[in-house]
Amino acid sequence: MPIYAYKCESCGFAKDVLQKMSDAPLTDCPSCSQAAFQKQVTAAGFQLKGSGWYATDFKGAGAAPSTAVAPAAGGETAPAATSTEGAASAATAAPAAPAAAPAAKPAPAAS
Repeated sequence: MPIYAYKCESCGFAKDVLQKMSDAPLTDCPSCSQAAFQKQVTAAGFQLKGSGWYATDFKGAGAAPSTAVAPAAGGETAPAATSTEGAASAATAAPAAPAAAPAAKPAPAAS
């Protein structure tokens, strides 16, 4: 259930209230009993940080590592190594592609 912040417009009393989303908003101030209790707009109470927390956290010890796809030097995609053992075998199994030489520019025509 979410926590809503309320503030009275007449006396300034403020209170956080735990309510269901389907509950009607409160209107009567518990301090002065006036019908000036207003729901306030507040920031969200959680933050999403990092990249892919759902893919890296909460996995069991016996879970197989995921194989991500990383771009290779020549523009193709190759599976990325997920451990140091996999990185060593991937480096020896696939030879590195030579870098493409830049194309030569044609000489400007004499006018």
